[in-house]
Amino acid sequence: MQEKRHNESQEDYLEGIYVVNQRKGYCRSVDLAEELGYTKASVSVAVSKMKAENLLQVTHAGLLELTEEGKEIAEYTFQKHSLLKKMLCEIGVDEQQADIEACQIEHIISDETFQRLVVMEEGCSQCEKYKMQRFSDA
Repeated sequence: MQEKRHNESQEDYLEGIYVVNQRKGYCRSVDLAEELGYTKASVSVAVSKMKAENLLQVTHAGLLELTEEGKEIAEYTFQKHSLLKKMLCEIGVDEQQADIEACQIEHIISDETFQRLVVMEEGCSQCEKYKMQRFSDA
């Protein structure tokens, strides 16, 4: 993904829609407000702005549907959050604290740094598989 930055709030909303959709199969404004702990009024304002920026659409039934661009941003933000949280937990950070800090870091980390973390994590996973295979062969 290119280094096009959106504001933190926008990324949180898009990621929230993505997460709710993954869990429930749909997302309404009320679901998003509940997921993020925001008021319905705040969500309504944000939805209007993101709709104007073509990041999402609202169906006649009131469902929030991400556009291709909105989905790309949401998925990338979710990937960053997931990997960062996992890595923080792996070094002993409490899961709840790791979730909070991953949410903060996901918005400021550069694409280049994130990609390096992905490579590092993949390498560590391969090392663990190798170690486990060698251990079971012994």
